[in-house]
Amino acid sequence: MLPPNQKIHVASEIGALKRVIVHRPDAGIARISPRRAGELLFDDIVHLPQMQEEHDVFTNVLQAFVGKDNVLETGQLLAEALQNDPIAKREMIANILDYEELPPQYAELLLNLSESDLSTTLITGHLEKEDHILFDPIPNFVFTRDIAVTVNDHILILKAAKQARFRENFLARFIFQSHPIFKETRDADKIINLNRVDLFPPSKKGEIISIEGGDVMIINKDYLLIGCSERTNAYTIRRLKDYLVERGVVKNVVQINIPLDRACMHIDTVFTQIHNNHMTAYKPIVVDGLSSNVEVHRSNGKSTFYPSVKDFIRAEINPHMKFILAGDGESPYQEREQWTDGCNLVTLKPGVAMTYDRNPKTEAAFKDYGYKIVPAKKLLEQFKSGILKPEQVENTIITLPSNELSRARGGSHCMTCPIERA
Repeated sequence: MLPPNQKIHVASEIGALKRVIVHRPDAGIARISPRRAGELLFDDIVHLPQMQEEHDVFTNVLQAFVGKDNVLETGQLLAEALQNDPIAKREMIANILDYEELPPQYAELLLNLSESDLSTTLITGHLEKEDHILFDPIPNFVFTRDIAVTVNDHILILKAAKQARFRENFLARFIFQSHPIFKETRDADKIINLNRVDLFPPSKKGEIISIEGGDVMIINKDYLLIGCSERTNAYTIRRLKDYLVERGVVKNVVQINIPLDRACMHIDTVFTQIHNNHMTAYKPIVVDGLSSNVEVHRSNGKSTFYPSVKDFIRAEINPHMKFILAGDGESPYQEREQWTDGCNLVTLKPGVAMTYDRNPKTEAAFKDYGYKIVPAKKLLEQFKSGILKPEQVENTIITLPSNELSRARGGSHCMTCPIERA
């Protein structure tokens, strides 16, 4: 049973964050070679110790706002799930060995590991006691947004587009299907697994299910936004829309069509909401509607079309919404700062959000809208000294050190999987 003050529920992008899943960059990332980086969907090789140090600053800020026990690490969740469900554990190991094409005798070797060591091996691919590499690393596991999304009181377990992320999907499914904190959600049949081919089969044309969490945003309890992108296809959006509407999970599923381009891989790379009346945005796509448009699919079967995200938001969500532009809406700065995740922010509470510290033109735009820009380390020092308390922070953009984190091409929104917001 969850404590009475905790529940699985997210009904907006900006409600005060209560619980969130993250993944600290692991040792597998240090094994990525330049030759394999593209194949593993990682744009660069990184210096792991510094990347971990930067991620620790990120999680320390999260912990300051939501409490240490409410920032959940995937490795710990996986270890606890393995301990909680030994039958599913054996089945999951068999599935992974089969997928990775390893001999079945490895099963007993893995089963004899402690849950903590097994969790580490399944994530990093390294069997430390034998100093043996079993699997490729899964460097994108740091982007926990993509594994699952909470939609009101339901959890969607998603399905990555690329083969390099399939083991992430195995591990995510196991966590949500076996960890005790999700028991009530499971028992209420409120976990929707898009990997179930009986519910979400390929189309008759051979279209596969493909959807990642960076393309899924619940903007309010009635509207779920889903990007049709390089990683999420229109067929999946149609299937999921029918399923969610039939179950009454949401009233409207909004398909955001964006270019099938690595530079704007998910919709959270081109816009995120940070306050009641404020969104960050990449102007060419979100405001101008270049190579982009919006389709609103309603529970009554009707659809409405808009030429841009801006037009849709102002017509149906908030007529007073302002768009704070990456690179202050100027080229070439907007292209540079969208690429370095100037639009990709996670909101801690309305008006307080985190971003990377490498987008000066975007910072200037935030200041023009009345936001303070505070480096994360400085803020943590203020918390530690008692000069400031998290509840006193308002209208603030917290900038994260990002020399190494930014090389992975994903921002603070990508690195968080919220499971509870106020």
